[in-house]
Amino acid sequence: MAAVHSVVPARWRAMFEGLMERIAGQFCRVEPRLRARQLVLGLLADLPRKNCWTIAEHTGDATPDGLQHLLGRAKWDAGLVRDDLRAFVLEHLADDQAVLVMDETGHLKKGTRTVGVQRQYTGTAGRIENARVAVYLTYTSRHGHAAIDRALYLPKSWTSDPDRCDQAAVPNDVGFATKPQLARQMIERTLDAGVAAEWAAGDEVYGDNPHLRAALERRQFGYVLAVSSTHRVPPRPEASAPTTWPRRSPSRPGRSCPPDAVRRATAGTTGPRSPSPPPAWLAISTC
Repeated sequence: MAAVHSVVPARWRAMFEGLMERIAGQFCRVEPRLRARQLVLGLLADLPRKNCWTIAEHTGDATPDGLQHLLGRAKWDAGLVRDDLRAFVLEHLADDQAVLVMDETGHLKKGTRTVGVQRQYTGTAGRIENARVAVYLTYTSRHGHAAIDRALYLPKSWTSDPDRCDQAAVPNDVGFATKPQLARQMIERTLDAGVAAEWAAGDEVYGDNPHLRAALERRQFGYVLAVSSTHRVPPRPEASAPTTWPRRSPSRPGRSCPPDAVRRATAGTTGPRSPSPPPAWLAISTC
């Protein structure tokens, strides 16, 4: 749901029910439709741990069988639900100058059977842990922000092991894709759907990838992407990097930053749609 500073319970409930009505047509039977509503409410609840067991108990079920059936065996198209969600978000937050923000987050998991799980770095823990990671795309405008797409990151330890993928019911056509590739797929899917937006933004995981930057430039879609301090970005013929860099962090003006703590971010131009194209280089403090 869209982020707001204060929420009127009655209005929130009305919007939630409106969203559930929007996606209801994607479920052929009433049972998975009700389970989907139950699952979303459980994910929004203030539970110390969230899984099928805890959500089922929270909503009054004796076992998690119904939720597990929804997620594992029931017939419904997650892509169509995503499209309905995106349309719902745009009805409330659409803005021609909106930003598509790409970022990943990790979900700590035990064991080895959950799809995509392995020991890998996740910002959730701030270290390498047994987890799975997903890339998310958020629509951000002056009216609020909401997630509109997601993609599970499937490491090579999975895609190189067909038997493991078969046991976890991973479709045969799913291959390895980097996080920037997943982000690019989501952005292109969003733009192809005619979503009103002006910019893309992300951290150095995405800014260091030249193929993602090139794809955005081909679509004449503006972007501001951080790049790591060791990454080299060739300047455009028509622009060059400034001769001096900011010595203070924009977000924390009272704190001085040493020159070697400054990193760069490229900003793609938006073509004739933008009355004031951004500079070719921006400075972002790592302090």
